[in-house]
Amino acid sequence: MDIASFQSILYAVTAGILPPLVWLYFLLREDRRCPEPRALIFIAFIAGMFAVPLVIPFETYASSTLPNGLPVVIAWAAAEETIKYAIAAVFILWRRAVDESLDLVIYMITVALGFAALENTFFLVTPFAHGDFSGGLITDNLRFVGSTLLHVIASSAIGFALAFSYKKSRTVRIFAAIGGLILAIALHSIFNFFIITQSGSQTIVAFSLVWGGLILFFALFEVLKYFRYRNLPPNTC
Repeated sequence: MDIASFQSILYAVTAGILPPLVWLYFLLREDRRCPEPRALIFIAFIAGMFAVPLVIPFETYASSTLPNGLPVVIAWAAAEETIKYAIAAVFILWRRAVDESLDLVIYMITVALGFAALENTFFLVTPFAHGDFSGGLITDNLRFVGSTLLHVIASSAIGFALAFSYKKSRTVRIFAAIGGLILAIALHSIFNFFIITQSGSQTIVAFSLVWGGLILFFALFEVLKYFRYRNLPPNTC
């Protein structure tokens, strides 16, 4: 590998990972009263990155076997959201530190941001490798306010479904998880449909969906925080 190629990859990695880390820092501050173990947050973020190469074969198969358009879009969304959730369940959600309903949302969005970080990097390698730094930065900025947040919103749908059913029976929690996963796939599919199949003509609709979802995310997050802290003395966790 020559120096130019190494620099291109370094730029892509930096530009791909930094924006999700910014969002992660901002979102974790919403729960700064009782922060999660930093080591487990790190594991969740890396686990999310690990999900990307697991998704690629499924998306490649879907692209080669399904009709172009909505079927492929739904298949891609289903692969990404299912594997992100599976990764979170296998590596994170069973741990003793995940002992509050709010934790389920936090770790789901951390896994999602890890996934977005590596996915962003893959999208940026080509423009940086061809010396198109302005194009790469434009792509990075659009993903910062679009696709990266989409992963947060979609995975948080699963997190909230698990959180609001946290004290319920096992059967209820299973159905809640399935419902959250279906909602995550639906949100992801709608966003991709407007971005990909509409050739960018409906980009404003897709971004409105994401930012509307972000407002709802913060509202639901505040509800969970209220139920978590309402009976605790001030400045205690």
